Amino acid sequence: MLLAPTEQEMWGKSPSRKNIKRSDHEINEKYESGEQRILTEMNREKLPSFVEALKKPGYMDVRPFYQRRTRWDEKMQSRLIESFLINIPVPPIVLYEKEFNRYEVMDGQQRITALRDFYDNRLKLTGLELWPELNGRTYANLPAKIKAGIDRRSISTIVLITESASDPEEAFLLKQLAFERLNTGGVDLSRQEIRNCLYYGKFNELLLELAKNSIFADAWGIPIDDEKELKENNLYKKMEDAELVLRFFALRHVEDFRRGMEGFMDLYMMKSLNFSDEDIDILKNIFLQTIHLAHKIYSSNLFKPFDLNTDTWKDNAYKAYYDAVMVGLSRHLADRDTLIERKSIVIEETKRLFREDKSKLFTGGGRTQSDIKDRIKLFDEMLSQVIAG
Repeated sequence: MLLAPTEQEMWGKSPSRKNIKRSDHEINEKYESGEQRILTEMNREKLPSFVEALKKPGYMDVRPFYQRRTRWDEKMQSRLIESFLINIPVPPIVLYEKEFNRYEVMDGQQRITALRDFYDNRLKLTGLELWPELNGRTYANLPAKIKAGIDRRSISTIVLITESASDPEEAFLLKQLAFERLNTGGVDLSRQEIRNCLYYGKFNELLLELAKNSIFADAWGIPIDDEKELKENNLYKKMEDAELVLRFFALRHVEDFRRGMEGFMDLYMMKSLNFSDEDIDILKNIFLQTIHLAHKIYSSNLFKPFDLNTDTWKDNAYKAYYDAVMVGLSRHLADRDTLIERKSIVIEETKRLFREDKSKLFTGGGRTQSDIKDRIKLFDEMLSQVIAG
């Protein structure tokens, strides 16, 4: 199987959290050592000073789609400003100090963006309930006393200074746990939205790019050509489209599977931060070759399981079957022409797999580590037999 250079060495031994037995003395020592503990500090800063600090290069990592794809509209941003005006308590922003005096946002990106837009005069206040007479105004043309009143308000920040853990992998997982428990602002983030925040880098950008592939999007019913419908699509809204791409890359390493499906994808994302430009190019090519090969064989039935009751293909794609098809085909890209030439045989053999699959491995009935390995192995072996003739 083709691997990117960094992938070939990415799976080292990981500490296990299961079945750890320690005496009370050892537990007390662990606590005193500060292991798996996060240090914090609290700050409070006037709004103008806080926004001005955002302009310093490298000071704070705030991206437009950092936490989720949907953003506050102007009405929600305006209500935040109104909250400051009437002095309603605003929850603190939570930052992670990745280097000395350099931060990334763990909770509060929408509040930061609203404040920055307001002080940069990009926000026209709208939908205000207690101060409707200010609707339509920007910061620059507010009455002097209103402007001064807002400028006197402060924003609180909680800074996670450092983690103490036994190795880098545990440190990343501790950071993820902190983010999940802190980020409770109204709408729960999906697991992939959390990954998008914590492990943002070239590989994460690749996931978002590949999720727009027309063959992939069509197979999963994601309307990439209609922006209005796209924003209402559940897979897109929760970044599950990007997660599906991640599943493919991660399960190519199914022999190293651990921590459950979600945990395994977390580990792959963490390790992806070490990928080079060469790695990214190779991985992109692997995905594109695989999705095109899958489409050449299955066409409009791509990732749709065979239904024994109706003797035809189901209407919708299934994740478990997608895993088997994509990972299986990725192992045989060198025999692409043979598989396309014998696609009718591949299709009939695929139907046979469903007829013999008593435990419904390919429709999501099995979710254990052995189930995941078994369905990928069965599909892989079927392809090998077709290639061998």
